[in-house]
Amino acid sequence: MAAMEKTKSAISCADATALPMGKDYVDHLKKINDTFYDQIKIADQKAAYIFTFMLAFLITSAEGRASFKWQRYVDGEFPLVIFSAAMALAAACALVSAILVVLPRRGLGSTSLFWGGWAAHRAEVIEAGRRNDPDFIFQEYLANIDSLSLIAKVKYRYVTIAFRSLTFMVLAYLLLLLAVS
Repeated sequence: MAAMEKTKSAISCADATALPMGKDYVDHLKKINDTFYDQIKIADQKAAYIFTFMLAFLITSAEGRASFKWQRYVDGEFPLVIFSAAMALAAACALVSAILVVLPRRGLGSTSLFWGGWAAHRAEVIEAGRRNDPDFIFQEYLANIDSLSLIAKVKYRYVTIAFRSLTFMVLAYLLLLLAVS
């Protein structure tokens, strides 16, 4: 799969130099860029919701807090210990995954559209503006889209792990409540 993506990326970069640089193409790239950026923000929001829910659950639930106490595992009966451990592991995995979603990410490289790369690209932008070079704008958007795509993939991978862990934690919690009663 990774080899296929590298090949696809190499083909798209090679083909990009042969494409016409009309206004419609640049507008389309702007739309893709904005869409990917929005999807990255949505991934961060989803992670924040999951993290907030997990934190609220662990603070307010006596069973949730007890699953992180060693005494539960020393004195508890077998089903209680298994469900507590499953819930604690799932909760920890969900929290860590949610944190990993919002950590800063770097893409394939930097473009003038990334604030962190502005200092390195400022002179290029000025020079391209003097030449009135539409190819520069096209290539910058294309490179930025490649970076945003990579960032979004990584973020959504962690969102998926966090959500699945949350689901598993809720199931373990329900089983734990049944075992306690």
